[in-house]
Amino acid sequence: MAQRTFKKEDFTKKDDTEYQIMFKVSEIGEGSNLITEKLNENGEYETIQTPIKRFDDSIFIVWDKPFNGRIIFDK
Repeated sequence: MAQRTFKKEDFTKKDDTEYQIMFKVSEIGEGSNLITEKLNENGEYETIQTPIKRFDDSIFIVWDKPFNGRIIFDK
């Protein structure tokens, strides 16, 4: 399994209640086995269930506020 880390700053504001981060299908695959993990205050990753949206060749992870974390995916 491969992983890709991201920072709060990588999120863009979608609307008043949601932020999103975009990944290309060419970078992470179709996202069928995508795992999202959030970095907590203890420096440990915890698995969270995030809404995932697709548009064209992009995959978006949506959350109510930006966070530091990583995605784990099949390469």
